[in-house]
Amino acid sequence: MNMDDNRIIRTEYSDLMQKSFIDYAMSVIVARALPDVRDGLKPVQRRTLYDMYELGIRYDKPHRKSARIVGDTMGKYHPHGDSSIYEALVVMAQDFKKGLPLIDGHGNFGNIEGDGAAAMRYTEARLQKITQENFLADLDKNVVDFVPNFDETEKEPSVLPVKIPNLLINGSEGIAVGMATSIPPHNLAEVIDATKAYMKDENISTRELMRYIKGPDFPTGGIVINQDDLLEIYETGMGKIKIRGKVEVEKAKGGKLNLVITEIPYTMIGANIAKFLSDVAALSETKKTTDIIDISNQSSKEGIRIVIELRKDTDVENFTNMLYKKTRLEDTFGVNMLAICDGRPETMGLKQILKANVDFQFEIATRKYTTLLEKELERKEIQEGLIKACNVIDLIIEILRGSKDRAMAKACLVEGKIDGIRFKSKESKIMATQLQFTEKQANAILEMRLYKLIGLEIEALINEHEETMANIYRYEDILARKDSMAQVIINELDAVKKEYARARRTVIENAAEAVYEEKKMEEMEVMFLMDRFGYAKTIDLVTYERNKEAADAENKYIVKCKNTGKICLFTNLGQLHTIKVTDLPFGKFRDKGTPIDNVSNYSTDKEEILCVASQTELNLYRILFVTGQAMVKVVDGGEFDVSKKLVAATKLNEDDELVSVAILNEQRNIVLQSKEGYFLRFPIEEIPGKKKGAIGVRGMKLGDKDTIEAVYYTRNAVETTIKYKNKNLVLNSLKPGKRDSKGTKVRT
Repeated sequence: MNMDDNRIIRTEYSDLMQKSFIDYAMSVIVARALPDVRDGLKPVQRRTLYDMYELGIRYDKPHRKSARIVGDTMGKYHPHGDSSIYEALVVMAQDFKKGLPLIDGHGNFGNIEGDGAAAMRYTEARLQKITQENFLADLDKNVVDFVPNFDETEKEPSVLPVKIPNLLINGSEGIAVGMATSIPPHNLAEVIDATKAYMKDENISTRELMRYIKGPDFPTGGIVINQDDLLEIYETGMGKIKIRGKVEVEKAKGGKLNLVITEIPYTMIGANIAKFLSDVAALSETKKTTDIIDISNQSSKEGIRIVIELRKDTDVENFTNMLYKKTRLEDTFGVNMLAICDGRPETMGLKQILKANVDFQFEIATRKYTTLLEKELERKEIQEGLIKACNVIDLIIEILRGSKDRAMAKACLVEGKIDGIRFKSKESKIMATQLQFTEKQANAILEMRLYKLIGLEIEALINEHEETMANIYRYEDILARKDSMAQVIINELDAVKKEYARARRTVIENAAEAVYEEKKMEEMEVMFLMDRFGYAKTIDLVTYERNKEAADAENKYIVKCKNTGKICLFTNLGQLHTIKVTDLPFGKFRDKGTPIDNVSNYSTDKEEILCVASQTELNLYRILFVTGQAMVKVVDGGEFDVSKKLVAATKLNEDDELVSVAILNEQRNIVLQSKEGYFLRFPIEEIPGKKKGAIGVRGMKLGDKDTIEAVYYTRNAVETTIKYKNKNLVLNSLKPGKRDSKGTKVRT
């Protein structure tokens, strides 16, 4: 173009953008992101497998460095980033992503928990046997079209001659422009059975096909819970499959329960396992549940094992349903069976995919046996020429010896021209004019070696000719009759099924919707306050700290507890009253509260409260009981974790009552004081542990009319002083005694 012309091509911007975007979109859709319905492979997968085949990295040969494969694929066929090629190679080797891995990986190829593969310079790979035998075989028989590569220096197959419906068996996931594909993996044996059923009856319905293909078969197992929806999904190619992990309950020590997840939903592969663990931990932290003691991931090469340790009173079914609702233990797999069919993207149902694959099998078989037939016919022509030549070998030798050059001899063999050839006899000359070998036969005769004239060699040639004729008959039958070709395809499918079939991993069923009772209240710690008149209420911790001085002065009992827990009252009559914290008013510090006898069986007229504690605190410690008749015992606080509002906390002798109930924490010694002024100090460890239904043992020898009046406790290295008859008495200075002794008289 002349620069002086200043010609500028004007175009509408929107038209240019529209054309450019459509070109780009179609390039991504057809040549990058979506699989071909015939071989179920995306271009990067197809090119990687073909390159490995061309490099000779077969299943029975040593592994080769992944970097070599990636580099060769990128240089010859796939002019994109090396990471995309390596990622495709890695996925084809991962048995937790692919139901049928196509590549045999050696080294660190990542794991189900989302850890990536090692760099390509460290890992090695080779083809799997099934890939070599059923994806790449017959490429030399003109079964598929070869197209130029990106720089037209190489040829690559436009599709691989895959003998099984790989799109269904391995599934596929890809995001294109304006569309995405998501096809779940299926069981190889089931897909082959369905393919055979379709071949026998092309009018078969999707429902009938589902007698063979029950549903998806994920390599991670799990449970598909919406079996009734699968028919519509397989008819339309779109829908949602609901999958759950497999959960088992194991009994642990101390009556606790372990909820063990042994299989996860396919969608949880990778980073979502860690997210599931954090989601379960969050349920506990946000007080959605209080049943979880611990959670651990004990997964290994043997398989998935996520253990959730639960409290012994957990409603396991309700808890499991909560996991289904609140975490990805139940998840949705969105199905959109989109693939390239006849050069354009199409959403297909199960039957359409099987039809496309069967049509492709017939096309491959037709091209394969046409090629084989052509080769056998060519072989037949040459064999017949050689057999005919052996019968007149003397004449042929005479022609060869009498000819001046190869062209003269060949002309005689093909056209019977004898000009310039010297013959020994007139008969030979006449016979030579009658020769009518074909061009190929003449070349074969001229190139034939003398040892071929040995009797056994001639016999072998005749046998070979018979074998060739049998092959020709067989190939012509396969090509002429669809039934014969169908049988050949079915036989190949049966062979694949026999060698590579495995049991189904995913369970298909109709399960009930997960329903669980959600605790509306958010669990939190509160302060229980009860004044000397028996009015009780709860307030939050912040309010208590703000009004601590006034609260401590005005209330007789102050206990920290959980709003979802219980308050326990021990009385002098040996009774235990339990009150749900939710039954008490929660609110402002200056609220009056409610009488304790309104929310429990406690009687303000007949009983006296000796100890108030939260159920949580009782479960952690031991409880020490002392009666007026000096009977003592220690009971495990867990024994008072009861559901009833009123139970007997201890057994009492006639005319006896409790004087003291104490929660043991840091106390080391007990001091019993009688009405007559006797003090007995001895270690708490001398008091035996008993059940709550026991009376206990005698703690102190009392006079006839003497009773225990007060009970004190001391701690090691801490001086404890009390007022006794208006004088200070240091309890630590009392002479140590033994349980069930009289004690020391303290005189004032």
